[in-house]
Amino acid sequence: MLAATVLTAPAAAAREPVGESGRESAREEAVPAAGLTEVTNFGTNPSNLRMYVYVPESVTPNPAVVVAVHWCTGSGPDMYNGTEYDTLADQYGFIVLYPSVTRSSKCFDVSSPQALRRGGGSDPVGIKSMIDWVTRTYDADTGRVFATGVSSGAMMTNVLLGVYPDVFAAGAAFSGVPFACFATTDGSEWNSNCSGGTLTRTPEEWGDLVRGAYPGYTGPRPRMQIWHGTEDDVLRHPNFGEQIKQWTNVHGVSQTPTTTDTPQAGWTRTRYGGTGDRAPVEAISLQGVGHNLYAHGMASRVLTFFGLDRSGPAPQPQPGACKVTSTVNAWTTGLTASVTLTNTGTTTVNGWKLGFTLPAGQTVTGGWGATYAPSSGSVTATNVSYNGTIAPGASVSIGYQASHGGNSAAPAAFTLNGTACTAG
Repeated sequence: MLAATVLTAPAAAAREPVGESGRESAREEAVPAAGLTEVTNFGTNPSNLRMYVYVPESVTPNPAVVVAVHWCTGSGPDMYNGTEYDTLADQYGFIVLYPSVTRSSKCFDVSSPQALRRGGGSDPVGIKSMIDWVTRTYDADTGRVFATGVSSGAMMTNVLLGVYPDVFAAGAAFSGVPFACFATTDGSEWNSNCSGGTLTRTPEEWGDLVRGAYPGYTGPRPRMQIWHGTEDDVLRHPNFGEQIKQWTNVHGVSQTPTTTDTPQAGWTRTRYGGTGDRAPVEAISLQGVGHNLYAHGMASRVLTFFGLDRSGPAPQPQPGACKVTSTVNAWTTGLTASVTLTNTGTTTVNGWKLGFTLPAGQTVTGGWGATYAPSSGSVTATNVSYNGTIAPGASVSIGYQASHGGNSAAPAAFTLNGTACTAG
């Protein structure tokens, strides 16, 4: 639903890698640099999507991947031509993936039961296959895979983040609706109650729909950036608020904005669960703007939210940006340890791994507030579903039980996502 001139993609199709030993040559032959190329035979593709990819000449080692999803009646080449992700890729070295619908409506499936559950089939499975192809062909960084889309593509962005929370680090949705808002069971691609903005749910109900797409998942959830025009007459503006309700609930943060500002005339930006450019949820409402809100320059703001507007991986917490205190209660052969992790930095931590080394002879036998692996030596405590987000100044408390052979001391040092914390 974005005006764009159709661009004809190069006819050459990429070849699959031939194995680990031939990875370097396969990478060189996969797609021509600095041009849009269609890739065929990329993997499981139940809904017959087409795959287009843009690899810049300056692609970085272990590049990030941005999945750019088109609008109804559009195509992957239209999304390439109508947005500036390719030129930004030239600047920052990431790869852009453009899925393309072949069904007659040229709309993505965001409504069928198959699309709304992990591994259920339809478009999300095909898009996941495309990501896997890019990852193995270019050694892409699986921790820096992102999705963004316009209209139908924005709805698919919500779906992808719900179905594959372990794949995507963040998403940006322009004129979309919440995950499962468009759900139907009669084969229809359209849900008038949702599009008209009359389908409302509680935050918990919206959050449960996301959690139900991948039952049992307890890892960190992707951050979400939401854009919507107040005069949208296709997917009406109440869907903006419903998306905020959904994703704040998924992240376990307050629906009360942490900050509110006006980055541009007529824009109101609210952030939830954090104050910086990478808050768990960021929402931008455009006063007086209709459905076709995407404009040049917005992609740069998306990259800022993703953390890709710089070379290399997204920044990790710096030394002194975290503090850990630990206490031990020991007896003859065992102990319990209580650990408090505090975010002393200025940006929200989204998903954490706390590393520490147990003194010789200690073995973890149980724990709470995190998962612990391995049980001895260099141990990593990984957040569980309810405590993966730590706002600036906030803390989480965890603990473990351990056996010991005489040394019942607490760990001497800790790292947060690989970076040293202050121990106190």
